[in-house]
Parts: sequence; C-alpha cells; structure tokens
Amino acid sequence: MIGRLRRAYRGMRLGTRLALGLGALALVVFAVVGTALTTYMRDYLSAQLDDQLGLAQVAQSKSIVENGTLQGKKYYRWYYAVYDVSGGTAVLRKPEESGDLPEDIAPLTSLAKAQAARDTEMLRTAHIAGEGEYRLRACEVEPGVVLVSGAPTDAIDDTVRQLITVQVVAFGLALLALVVFGRRMLRRGLNPLSDMTHTAHGIASHDLTESAARLPLRADERGGGPEVEELRTAFNTMLEHIDRSLAVRAEAEQRLRRFVADASHELRTPLMSVRGYADLFQYAAANAPEERDRHLARLRAEAARMGVLLDDLLLLARLDAAEVETPLRLQDADLVELAGEAAAAFRASHPDRPLTVTSGPAALKLRLDPHRIRQVLDNLLTNAAVHTPAGTPVSLTVAEEGSAAVVRVEDSGPGIPPADRERVFDRFYRVDKARSRDRGGSGLGLAVAGSLVHAHGGTIELSSEPGATVFTVTLPVSAAG
Repeated sequence: MIGRLRRAYRGMRLGTRLALGLGALALVVFAVVGTALTTYMRDYLSAQLDDQLGLAQVAQSKSIVENGTLQGKKYYRWYYAVYDVSGGTAVLRKPEESGDLPEDIAPLTSLAKAQAARDTEMLRTAHIAGEGEYRLRACEVEPGVVLVSGAPTDAIDDTVRQLITVQVVAFGLALLALVVFGRRMLRRGLNPLSDMTHTAHGIASHDLTESAARLPLRADERGGGPEVEELRTAFNTMLEHIDRSLAVRAEAEQRLRRFVADASHELRTPLMSVRGYADLFQYAAANAPEERDRHLARLRAEAARMGVLLDDLLLLARLDAAEVETPLRLQDADLVELAGEAAAAFRASHPDRPLTVTSGPAALKLRLDPHRIRQVLDNLLTNAAVHTPAGTPVSLTVAEEGSAAVVRVEDSGPGIPPADRERVFDRFYRVDKARSRDRGGSGLGLAVAGSLVHAHGGTIELSSEPGATVFTVTLPVSAAG
C-alpha cells in the first residue's frame, strides 16, 4: 500500500506535489495552532469555573457560620455537602434539600478528608457516577467544618467540542482553498518550466541527423521568478549554441561535399589527359619519335600538375589536423630575403609583369618555416599574375609595424567583385568561373596561403577595388628566436 502511494506520488506533476507538500505543512501548522487554542480555551474555562466555585463558597461559608445551615443562592446541577471533620473522620451533615447531594457522594467525601488532612483549599476533577465529570472544591468554613461544592464540567466540554468542530471546519476549508489555489498559483509559476518541457519535446521530435537540421524552437514563456528566468535564459542560450553548432556542421558538410566534388573534378581532368595521351602514345606515336616526345612531355606535364594538386590537398589536410601533426619546420629566417627570392622567381616566370619590391628594414628575422612562407609569397604573386591582364604592375612590400611583420602584395588589375571577396580563400573557388584550369589554376593557391599564414599565428586580409587589389599578410615578430 505504501509502495503504491509512493509510486503514485512520484508520478504526480511537480505543481501537484508542491501543492500537496504545502497542504501537509499547513495541516501540521493548523494542528499545532488548533491544539494550542483548544488547550488554552479549556484551561481558561476551567479557571473561570474554579473562580465561580470560590466566590459561591465564600457566601455559603458565611451563611454556615452565621446560621449553622447552608443558605443562599444555589446553582442548577451544583452539589453541596457540609462535613464535620473534628473527630478525624468526615461526617456528612444532613442536607437542607435532597437535591443538594448526588447519589454517589464518595468523591465529595474523599475530597473533604483530603482537605482536613492538609488544612488547605483543594480543587479536583472527579467522575460522579450517573452524573459525569464534576469540578470539586473543598474549603474550611470554620475549625472542624468543611464545605465541598461541585459544578458540572459538561458545559466546558460542550464549548470545547464546538470549538474543535469550528476549527476542523475552518481549517479544513482553509486547507482545501490553500491546496486548490496554491496548485493554480504553482502551475502558473511553473508555466515557464512546462514551456521548456514542450520545447524539449519539440526538439526531440526533430531529425537532427539531417545536414540542414535547425532548432527554430525557443522557450518564450516568461515569469516564475528570477531563478526560473535564469533557467529559461540558460536553456535558450544552450539552444542557440546547439543551433549554431548544427549550422556549422551543415556548412562543414556542404563544404566537404563541394570539396570532394571539386577535388574529383580537378583530378579527373589530368587523369583523362593522361589516359588520352597514353592511348595516343600506344596506338599512334610508337613509330613517330617527334610525336612520341611531344606526347610524353604532355604526360609529364599532366602528371606534374596532378602531383601539385595532390601536394596542396595533402598540405591542407595536414594543416587542418595540426594538433596531431604539424607540417611546419620552424627556424630563424629573414623575411626580406625570402621576399627577394620570391620576387626573382616571379620576374623569371612572368617577364611581362613589372614587379616593384619595397622593403623598410634591411633584414627582418622571424621564427618561421621559410619553405612555407616562400610558398605563400609565390602563391600571392602568381595569383596577381594569373588574374590580371598582361603588363599590369605588381608590387611587393615588406615592413615592420609595431610587433608584427607585414607583407603586402598589390596589383593594379580590375579588382575582385564584392560578392567574391569573402570566398577567395575557400578551396577550389575561382572568381572567374569561365577561366580555364590551365590558366586559372586549381583554386587552391589562396586557400593554401591562408592556412599556412594561420598556422604561423598570423593573419591574411584582402582589400580590393578597381585598380587596386591588396593582400596583406601579418606575422608576429615575437615568434622570432
């Protein structure tokens, strides 16, 4: 039975359980208050009856002393007995009226003997057979004479019972009102928690395995006090974090699909070329040495192009997993010297592009991977040559600004459209979609440059407008050894 009650209680809603707990606490309070009030009322009425007995005996004692008999006012259902106790025993005098004594006078006689033995007034509550509970009082009228008076206590009992009845009814109604209205108030106060529960169920019904999964639900119900409001804020903040994480995951999955598709397409082109030239070499070029050499050269070129693409992909993968295996080999190197080497290589491979090199300091030592930083400079310069018309001026600037080394690669080409500026560092992204891969590259140059700069703890930024496109690389000088 107790087990079932416990399970039923645990299955109740929080508002109902709190209301029942509040009702149980109120019931204990009501019981304590009712008991104290009833006890006080009974003691008060008993004291009033004792005073009434005392006042009546004062007048009756005077009558006994003066007249030798019990005269004066008598109360309904009261009993009076006069005892002579001079001989050591209590001898009852004949009453004036038969109704002055009950049939059972033993309690009165016992109290008279006790008073004579102690020689002091005595009060006692006794049960008189056939009459009920009586309050008895014994006092000495004169030496050797004792008056015992008895008053019924049923009026006190009736008053106390009525008081208890009123208390039970009043406290019961108050308890019922407290539970009912308290439950409503608690439900209203717990509405924000219920709203969070519905929101959580709504989230649980969403299929979060989909790449486009989002969490548009929020707990909007306000109220419930500061604590519930803090919980609601924390709950919504958690949902915001989850929503952003889902968005990042969806974007990452989309980028991964696009990356795989672009990588497959980029690799498919040189592979098809290799296969085509291999077929030509097998069937047509075996007896023509000049054709064979030309086809072999194309085979080597396509294989080299595919190797460069795979190297870039491998480098990007290693940079993404830098916490596991870093692809950098750091050492002290002169950034100005690296810029000069990159400029010389650019002039040799692009003689139609005027290049200006400006260096503030004569030397700028940094702690870096010279091979990878040289790759960054080569990629930026090549990007300027590939995406600008022939004869477009290009400038390379190396400077020290505060605690950072800054490299700027600027060209005077047509610029990059605003819609493409945020994506130029994405992998396989090309500003000019119509540009051929032979001339436009694989779309990994800027992605590799950005990842390498970030791996060195630096930043790379782009600013572009018609006639001026600037890539700014910032590396921390504090990294120098």
